[in-house]
Amino acid sequence: MYLLVNILGIIVFLGIAFIFSKNKKEIKWRSVITVLVLNLVIAYCLTQFAWGRAAVEAAANGFSALVEVAYQGIAFALPSWVHVKSMDFVTSALLPILLIVPVFDILTYIGILPWIIKWVGKGLAYITGQPKFESFFAVEMMFLGNTEALAVSTLQLKQISAVRNVVIAMMSMSCVTASILGAYTQMVPGQYVLTAVPLNILNAVIVTSILMPTSVSPEEDTIAKLGSSSQTAEVAVGEHPENAEEAKKEPFFSFLGDSILGAGKLILIITANVIAFVALAALIDKILGAINPSLSLEHILGIIMFPFAWLMGSDVHTAFEFAQNMGTKLVTNEFVVMGRVSSHIGSYAPHYRAQLTVFLTSFANLSTVGMIIGAFKGIVNREVNNAISKSVGYMILSGILVSLLSAGIVGLFVW
Repeated sequence: MYLLVNILGIIVFLGIAFIFSKNKKEIKWRSVITVLVLNLVIAYCLTQFAWGRAAVEAAANGFSALVEVAYQGIAFALPSWVHVKSMDFVTSALLPILLIVPVFDILTYIGILPWIIKWVGKGLAYITGQPKFESFFAVEMMFLGNTEALAVSTLQLKQISAVRNVVIAMMSMSCVTASILGAYTQMVPGQYVLTAVPLNILNAVIVTSILMPTSVSPEEDTIAKLGSSSQTAEVAVGEHPENAEEAKKEPFFSFLGDSILGAGKLILIITANVIAFVALAALIDKILGAINPSLSLEHILGIIMFPFAWLMGSDVHTAFEFAQNMGTKLVTNEFVVMGRVSSHIGSYAPHYRAQLTVFLTSFANLSTVGMIIGAFKGIVNREVNNAISKSVGYMILSGILVSLLSAGIVGLFVW
C-alpha cells in the first residue's frame, strides 16, 4: 500500500507542476518523460545494484577521507576543538570546507572540472532534448553551486530572453555545491546525499520544463562566447581554454589564497545563518507558546506539509515528523535540520532515512531566493531582473517540487 501511495505522490507532484504551468500547450512531454525515465533508472541503479551502491558509498567515503585530512589542519590550529569526545557543528561540518573548496577550485583552475561540465552538459542536452545552455547550467550547478554558476554564466545570461533567465533562476533553487557535500555527509547518510545530486539536476529540468516551457530556436540554442574585442580568450561556457586562444590565468598562489578566503567567508555565512535561523525559530516558538502553549512553529509547518509528506509513502506518525522537518528546512535551511537529526537518523526506517536525506540535500529555502535575486541584479538589466523578482512564487514552488520528486523517486527503491 505504501508503495502505491509513493507512486501516487510522484504523480501528484508532477500534476501540481502541470496545474501551475505558464504554458501547458508548449510542454514537451517527450522530453519530460525521457528525463523522468532517466531519473528512475539512475535512482534504481544507485540504490538497487551492488555496483551502484558501491559507487555512491565509495564517493561518500572519498568525501569522508577528505574531511579527515581537513581535521589534521584544524587540529594543528585548534587541537582543543578536534580532540574531544564530540566535536561541535562548526568544527565537524563546516571547518573542513576550508580544504574542500580549494580542492574543487584547483580542479577548476587546472581544467578538469570545466572538462567534466562540458561533456556531461553536452550528453544531458543530447539525451533530454533540452536547450544546450540550460543543460550546461544544470551540470555547472552540481559542481559550483547556484550563485557561482550564475557568475560564470554572466555573458550567456545577458544574451538570453527574460523567460529563459526566469527558468535559470527556478533551476538555481534546486542545486547543491559539490564542495559542501563533505559537510552533509558528516551529518546524514552520505550515499543518499550523493544519490540526490544527479536526481536534483534531472528533476530541475523536469519541473522547469513543465512550469515554464520555452521554445528555443536553433539560432538561439548556442553557448555564448566572449568576443575578441574584450581581449579575453574566446572560450565557450563550460569549455576548456586549451581549445581557444591562450587565456590569461591569475597566478596559482594568488588564486589559491582567494579560494581559501572565499571558503572562510562561506563558513561565516553558514554559521551566521544557522545561528540566526535557529534563534528566530526559537523566538517564534516563544511567541506562539505565549498565545497557546500547544502551538509551535514545527507543529504549524507539520500541518501545512503533512499531505506532501504522507504522499511519500510513510505511516501517519512518520509522515508528520517528516512534514515538520520539511517545513523547518524550507523556512530556515538544510543545516538546521541536518544538525538536529544527525545523532539519531541512523535509527530511522530505511525508507524515511533515504527520503529525508534526499529532501534535505538542496538549497531550496526562502533565504536562497534572496541570494539568487541578488546575484541576478549584478548581471542582467532591470527588465529581466523585474521578471525574475515577479516569479519568486514559481522559484519557491520549483525548489519544493524538485526536492519532493527526488525524495519520492528514491523512496520507490528503498524500503
